[in-house]
Amino acid sequence: MSKILIRGAQVLGGDIQDVLIDGEVIEAVGTGLDAGDATVVEAAGQILLPGLVDLHTHLREPGREDSETVLTGTKAAAVGGFTAVHAMANTFPVADTAGVVEQVWRLGKESGYCDVQPVGAVTVGLEGKHLAELGAMHDSAAGVRVFSDDGKCVDDAVIMRRALEYVKAFDGVIAQHAQEPRLTEGAQMNEGVVSAELGLGGWPAVAEESIIARDVLLAAHVGSRVHICHLSTAGSVELVRWAKSKGWNVTAEVTPHHLLLTDELVRSYNPVYKVNPPLRTEADVLALRAALADGTIDCVATDHAPHPHEDKDCEWAAAAMGMVGLETALSVVQETMVETGLLDWAGVADRMSFRPARIGRLEGHGRPVSAGEPANLTLVDPAYRGAVDPAGFASRSRNTPYEGRELPGRVTHTFLRGRATVVDGNLA
Repeated sequence: MSKILIRGAQVLGGDIQDVLIDGEVIEAVGTGLDAGDATVVEAAGQILLPGLVDLHTHLREPGREDSETVLTGTKAAAVGGFTAVHAMANTFPVADTAGVVEQVWRLGKESGYCDVQPVGAVTVGLEGKHLAELGAMHDSAAGVRVFSDDGKCVDDAVIMRRALEYVKAFDGVIAQHAQEPRLTEGAQMNEGVVSAELGLGGWPAVAEESIIARDVLLAAHVGSRVHICHLSTAGSVELVRWAKSKGWNVTAEVTPHHLLLTDELVRSYNPVYKVNPPLRTEADVLALRAALADGTIDCVATDHAPHPHEDKDCEWAAAAMGMVGLETALSVVQETMVETGLLDWAGVADRMSFRPARIGRLEGHGRPVSAGEPANLTLVDPAYRGAVDPAGFASRSRNTPYEGRELPGRVTHTFLRGRATVVDGNLA
């Protein structure tokens, strides 16, 4: 690998510095560094961040390659500034054995656009009845540390307790999709004023909050780690804040779309806004932003959920739930958190790189931008403004809620261990 000199970037939004990359590592950080024979990237006016880490990505392979593949999903991740993603287990077959998680891990190695860390299923077939091969998945080449039945809730308290006890032995974490299924049967959107006016089945906040309350208590009882996926209500924020005040090992994530969009958009009946958990109220959105700012919510996770055109271009009740998010996540965070003054760029680095890497126990990611560290880096032009055009996405799917919407910021370069995966906004 040749040397690369990133010249004149604001490191974590602070001081203007040069960063010299030699091979897979950062050789030096300072001012006036000698380029020598290095390739120079002029970065004046740009923000240099550690490579972003996503704790919650659906890559769909194996089984739903019509929606996404590991290759197309990691391309989308690189374009969005990510150098590592956690691939959720709801594939076909389900990633509930060492063989399947190793397949996903090897596909990630072959793609080369970002690191792929498989998430193992908690229960066999995501059916919530019997624990999956947690130990075997951890001991496999994939080295699984995060387990989730995402898409479904581990609603049996005994199964959840056993899972928490099992993963404690190797410092694993159970990432819970908090949704009491009996409270959401037939639900189509957030339960509230809008659902009542539209006559759509309501999805009450308590369906999420009741599971979170149970699981933080279980985690405390067992002394294990629980992570709350895509937290979406003001009440959920208060429960996590309470659990953390007790010193319990509880972490939580929020998606970009829950930081920006509200259930008022469902009045359009456009299925692009149908998602699980559903879009909530403006009050919930503001509570989520405040909680991300004060650290109650640990990180931003995309819940990138690609679907083929036919699964979204239909009537609301029949449409699949989910949105693509890898390529727009940083822009949404810039709009909702940075431009509102709730976070600075160092805070963005913390919530989108340092903390998710720490929760997932990822080596080599979420590291400081300093000499001797792996050169996993992202350059962002914060002054850019542009309308979202899904036709240009690297993802195989186009189900974005932001089509035509102007968002700030653009990733210009992404480096994975010193190798450029994105150059001038385009895949390398």
